[in-house]
Amino acid sequence: MKMRNLALSVAVATAGLSSALVSTTAFAQAKEQFFPSLVYRTGAYAPNGVPFANGMADYMKLVNARGGINGVMTLLEECETGYATDRGVECYERLKGKNGGATVFQPLSTGITFALTEKAPIDKIPLITAGYGRSESADGGIFKWNFPLAGTYWVAADTIVQDIGKQVGGMDKLKGKKIALVYHDSPFGKEPIPLLQERAAMHGFTLSLLPVTHPGVEQKATWLQIRRDRPDYVINWGWGVMNSTLLKEAQATGYPRENIYGVWWAGAEPDVKDVGMGAKGYKSVMMQHGAELNSDVVKEVLSKVHGKGQGTGPKEEVGQVLYMRGLTAAMFAVEGVRAAQERFGKGKVVTGEQARWGYENLNLTQAKLDALGFKGVMRPISTSCKDHMGASWARIHTWDGSKFVWSSDWLQGDEQIINPMVKAAADKYAAEKKLTRRTPADCQS
Repeated sequence: MKMRNLALSVAVATAGLSSALVSTTAFAQAKEQFFPSLVYRTGAYAPNGVPFANGMADYMKLVNARGGINGVMTLLEECETGYATDRGVECYERLKGKNGGATVFQPLSTGITFALTEKAPIDKIPLITAGYGRSESADGGIFKWNFPLAGTYWVAADTIVQDIGKQVGGMDKLKGKKIALVYHDSPFGKEPIPLLQERAAMHGFTLSLLPVTHPGVEQKATWLQIRRDRPDYVINWGWGVMNSTLLKEAQATGYPRENIYGVWWAGAEPDVKDVGMGAKGYKSVMMQHGAELNSDVVKEVLSKVHGKGQGTGPKEEVGQVLYMRGLTAAMFAVEGVRAAQERFGKGKVVTGEQARWGYENLNLTQAKLDALGFKGVMRPISTSCKDHMGASWARIHTWDGSKFVWSSDWLQGDEQIINPMVKAAADKYAAEKKLTRRTPADCQS
């Protein structure tokens, strides 16, 4: 009888221990906020995709080193897309339900963004597309789940035209000028066309459209046409190897690099390092930040992440342009969750639907940004039900042969031009998809 009682006691104790372990495990899981990361560390665009992915991963580690999001730790899982839309959709389907459910997806591809825009409302998972994706998704009245935070391609194109206007002595001096858009023949590359056509009609410059086939290494015909037409300025809407190829072709053609402007995905170290002095004078618009080697957040990453032997990639890339783009994208993801916790419970894991509310009510004041280590790196970003972009600031930096240096004051996308275009395109999308504009009540939910 004693033996039976002893066995029962052990069984009860073991059951209690198992229960405690289950509870502890559940508690640990409940205190992790899951952030899927769609990356491309392989393929033609890997040289640009890798530093972005490393910046995102390192910032999530930094958040945990700081104590999490009010105590909630971040959990990051990468999925390799190779920049292919079908693989991106596969990654989304694979990760959306893992680890309690995805908080937010960042597609890092306009093509993948187009595909996921159809899925996000059904699955109630927000999309952050900072500096890419559908320009009209800035309209939160139609695109409830899309957040092109800090800038769209129409902002990029508009601020490039503004800076060209300054170079020629005023926007009125653009009349009669010739501008060529050399663009990646994909949804990404086609995004700026409506804005540039609008500006061309306004100012009387001639716009020529020169598509380049993926991945962008074959541009001989393009540059023969540029040599023939002699445009006053070239806008490079490239990504990956297309950018360095373009600069080498410009050099071979004798086209002045100081008359070439890149989008913010065409103005990073991998784009120019192999061209070196041959790219001197090349300009690129930047979505607020550039290379930020001396910023507070970079110093903190070096100390608390790389200094502990936990860095994701090489220490030397920390603070470079695309690394900062990934780091900033991670900061947006985290701060939206922090905003959601203010409403749904501080220190709690939030759902994707709750996180969406946070991204729609983001209020990154300068004081908040400075406290996060982004002093001098980012300007305030404030979203609302109508405005899912939150800021339209940009700057131009120029390659001096060895590094990028700031070469413009702050520029801002012209809302009088961009906002009507956004609304018209969003309304057209809504009509095609049979969507109705959100009600004031929906904006409160």
